[in-house]
Amino acid sequence: MRSWCSRFRTALRFALVEQARNRLALLMLVLFVPLWTGLAFTVVARTPLRFRIRSVARSVVMDGNILLQIDGALQALSLVVAFMMFVATARSALFDRRLVRAGYPRSALALAKCVSLVLVAVLVAVYTTAWMHLFWRPEQPVVFAAGMFTGALTYGGIGIVLAAVLRSELAGMFLAIMISSIDLLLQNPLINPDADSPVVRFLPAYGAVQSSVAAGGLTVVPLSCLLLGAGWAVGMAALGMAAFAVRTRTHHARTAAAAPEAVPVP
Repeated sequence: MRSWCSRFRTALRFALVEQARNRLALLMLVLFVPLWTGLAFTVVARTPLRFRIRSVARSVVMDGNILLQIDGALQALSLVVAFMMFVATARSALFDRRLVRAGYPRSALALAKCVSLVLVAVLVAVYTTAWMHLFWRPEQPVVFAAGMFTGALTYGGIGIVLAAVLRSELAGMFLAIMISSIDLLLQNPLINPDADSPVVRFLPAYGAVQSSVAAGGLTVVPLSCLLLGAGWAVGMAALGMAAFAVRTRTHHARTAAAAPEAVPVP
């Protein structure tokens, strides 16, 4: 057990170092989130809009620029976290396979990736929530940050899944942009008048959007929305870890199968 814990700590350290080396993602986090949310708040008209919170069967009326700022914040952090996890997972794929082939526990590598995703999501959610406080204060700041956190977790998991099926960083970034754009634009009443359609309940960021908007204008905790967002996050992360396990297990099995065919040394 002590050996496994030591290997997990080593794997986690390497995972965090890999994240820190992604300077483009860090630059996007530092500049893209403030730029997007700042423009949304200052440029968009403050026309009051009604947003339906299904989990508590209530509606909240908020200015259009604030609703678009929440949507923009979620889209910005989802793109950043998805890109970070995609790049880190894709770049470490070959090294991970070599470690598993050498006997490194697959569970330690998988758990290290999950923990690094959680830490990145916490950092991005806190940073985004703190920046939003410069413009307006949500009714429930902790719940608001939790909504941002579940959105970051969900798209971090999507980034891991994309890394399992794609090799090009450009392709991964493009798909992350397309998925998040379709997901969040359809839920924005400023852009889509039918944003409260039942169909949007099946979108990945639905729980995160509902939680963040409810925390911004209501004093009721949308627990079911938070659980839904957490469910999407866990599901995407589990799917990515399953792809990682299958890929490393297949490689290991092929290596083991090829071993008996080697010519013995006389």
